Amino acid sequence: MLGAVLVMVLAFAGTAHAERAADHEDQKAVQAFAAGRYDEALELYAALYSNSFNPIYLRNIGRCYQKLKQPDKAIDKFRDYLEKAKKLTPDEKAQINGYIKEMEALRDEQAGKQQATPAVVAPVAPVQPIQPAQPEVPPPGYTAQPAGAYPASGAPAAYPPGADQQQPSGALVAQPTQPQPDSSGPVYTKWWFWTIIGAVVVGGVVTAVVLSSGTSKPPCPLGVICP
Repeated sequence: MLGAVLVMVLAFAGTAHAERAADHEDQKAVQAFAAGRYDEALELYAALYSNSFNPIYLRNIGRCYQKLKQPDKAIDKFRDYLEKAKKLTPDEKAQINGYIKEMEALRDEQAGKQQATPAVVAPVAPVQPIQPAQPEVPPPGYTAQPAGAYPASGAPAAYPPGADQQQPSGALVAQPTQPQPDSSGPVYTKWWFWTIIGAVVVGGVVTAVVLSSGTSKPPCPLGVICP
């Protein structure tokens, strides 16, 4: 008998302690809600509901979502409250339905703002026109051969008889230069060498004639009277 009484006393004490703890948490949630700390109040009310499953906390959770302007979550909690709270007065039901209509209007307003917001389109860079390829100018002394001058790789060359072999398209071909006279060879084959020899010989003959005549004057040519 004494043991049963002790068990009842302990159970009552435990229940009383749990109720006091719940009351303390409930008071903290009320203070957080009143101070505008709706996120903190939401966590406290969610913990209280999970421990007691009292529908009144569903209403309070819905009110927190209402203040946080989260209409979908608020509507869900208010409807859960209407379903699970069995002893609501008509005035209480009307109040909750008023909250639901308010959240539905807020939801529609938020959806309208999202649709009215124009999408931001990234600017597209203008496309630059394609410039035609400029023909390359060959360097001095070279010429560019036309296309088709050479056959494809591996194909036999088909040139007309007597035609010079051409270079492939775009190839640079050196221009032929005029041959320069060859300055090499023996000296006696040069014209200027014999000119000098002839002048020396003529000069020697004239000198010999003057010396042999004994005068400083050269003999007069035939038919000419010299003074």
